[in-house]
Amino acid sequence: MIFNKTKFDTAFTIDLNSIEDERGFFARYFCENEFKSNNLNSNWAQINNSFSKDQYTLRGLHYQLPPSSEVKLVRCIKGSIWDVIVDLREGSPTQGEWFGTELNETNRTMMYVPKGFAHGFLSLSTNSEIIYLVSNAYSQENERSLLWSDENIGIKWPAIPKIISEKDSIAPKFKDLNPLKI
Repeated sequence: MIFNKTKFDTAFTIDLNSIEDERGFFARYFCENEFKSNNLNSNWAQINNSFSKDQYTLRGLHYQLPPSSEVKLVRCIKGSIWDVIVDLREGSPTQGEWFGTELNETNRTMMYVPKGFAHGFLSLSTNSEIIYLVSNAYSQENERSLLWSDENIGIKWPAIPKIISEKDSIAPKFKDLNPLKI
């Protein structure tokens, strides 16, 4: 596994270190020892699957309040997505900043989303499917959203979303949120 630092101190993209032969390849999606050696979460409570049938479907930006804050490990297994995280951590020098990258079935890159970050994605192709590991059980009462189009954050989405849930289209702006104490 190849751990690539992002602009955030605790967020990474992770590339597979594939061993290839005439049959195809083998790679590890997760290795407890490697995650621990990089000071990353290695305990997962849920594995979630998300499928977007239409191109330019937006999901997010979502996060959980403490004590339900969660770490995510996101991988696109079919199609392509633009995956985005936003730093919401109180006192962070990068609070309110974003990072995005393409995850797809070809590059097999994963996004490690630390606690204190909002997360969302835009499907770039039809029939996009992701699998993501989550460190904490889902808590409906602690679920929150951040407006995907907040001009103060200025996320540069590669396309205008065509499909957005009502919840995501009316989410609060960053200035209206309380910073997360992590």
